[in-house]
Amino acid sequence: MSDRPSAGSIEGKLIRRGDREYDGVRAEAVWNGLKPDRFPEVIVRAASGDDVPEALAYARSQGLRVSTRSGGHNWTGSQLRDGAMLIDLSQLNRCTVDPDSATATVGPSVTGRMLAAALREHRLAFPFGHCPTVAMGGFLLSGGLGWNSRAWGPACEYVEEIEAVTADGRTVVCSETENPGLFWAARGAGAGFFAVVTRFRLRLRPHPGAITSTSFTFPLSEVERVSGWAVRTALELPPNVETAFSLTASGPATGSAGPGPRLTLGATAFTGTPEEAVDVLAPLNSCPFAERALSSQLSEPTSYTVLHEGADGTWPGEQRYAVDTLWSTETYETQLARSAQLITEAPSENSLVLVPVEPVAPDPEGQRDMAFSVLGESYLAAFAIWDDPAADGPNTRWLRRAMDTLDPRGTGSHYIAEADLAAGASRSRRSYAPADWERLKQLKACWDPENLFHSYFTP
Repeated sequence: MSDRPSAGSIEGKLIRRGDREYDGVRAEAVWNGLKPDRFPEVIVRAASGDDVPEALAYARSQGLRVSTRSGGHNWTGSQLRDGAMLIDLSQLNRCTVDPDSATATVGPSVTGRMLAAALREHRLAFPFGHCPTVAMGGFLLSGGLGWNSRAWGPACEYVEEIEAVTADGRTVVCSETENPGLFWAARGAGAGFFAVVTRFRLRLRPHPGAITSTSFTFPLSEVERVSGWAVRTALELPPNVETAFSLTASGPATGSAGPGPRLTLGATAFTGTPEEAVDVLAPLNSCPFAERALSSQLSEPTSYTVLHEGADGTWPGEQRYAVDTLWSTETYETQLARSAQLITEAPSENSLVLVPVEPVAPDPEGQRDMAFSVLGESYLAAFAIWDDPAADGPNTRWLRRAMDTLDPRGTGSHYIAEADLAAGASRSRRSYAPADWERLKQLKACWDPENLFHSYFTP
């Protein structure tokens, strides 16, 4: 009798290319409405973490390389690889909270919305992803720029321990003291991580006593007038105030202004009391250009639920997306001026450029033990958003032209979670500090010497 691994040892579903349900399962593996033309040979829907070693053994026996997905939010769809095995972890969604130790244990497919709901009754919180349907697996592996990360740091900083299955099929526990190299990589390596994480243990934060938002929406023509004051003010605010500009290709008619491109300045304070929120938001609420705003909202109480609902409206799942990010040495004022011109040239009125001011405070000491790091003085993310497949070419070209304009010397860096990895072979490398990139390569060679796991997607 042969000892060769078989598909029958997998409790979950194994779906081969050509099976009747393959097309639907493949499409579900990418949240983006724009599906890459890449086709795994086999998709394994793991029923539990126990299926992962079995799936890897089967992949080795068949000569298949492996990729994984938790929630499918990777914009490039790098989880889909031709001729590979895709291990789908979407059923690993168990979430348990220990309020006494202020920790949670989550499966990789637990979403930000699910975790927020589980923590609410215990008055605990976490730097959840801004979009509530993002699964914790990809979010944490990529670093995790979430709500209140300017004060709390990247979400991966709160990962205390992981359980992972390595290329040779072993299930290992990783922390700062146990398998520390693999643990370091798991906090920022993103889709190039060279193991399968089946469980995260997270350290939690006390829930803010008050979450409060302020916003002003202006005609885009006001960007130069508003940006200098707003950037300076935002950088002087305490770190528990998250401030961002959103430049949108279109906005509805408001008052005496017709429809057109818009600039929105929004800030959210995470404080102990509503009174404290009013105090810390006062410099923004006293905006000297308030009379030029088309609309405004001052110190409105909100919640994680409402914040997540707002993100749902901005990034609906049925749309087609092309996305890229940029860490840059350019000033925010320079990038806002460039973004204002670019957004008026967008082929789709749904597109936008998001410019968070200091999305995570540089903290070399706190970020020393993770692959993620802050790579520039300013940060932005450009989103081409459309719904017509016939418009794929113009919108993708607009995004790439926009990024060339925003990074004219080609020296900027990227955030691996939202980088347009199909735009160039250097995109992944430029998502890391040089020393971190070299360490990632060394760890990959150590933990995956036969290159079982697909590394970073390159065009």
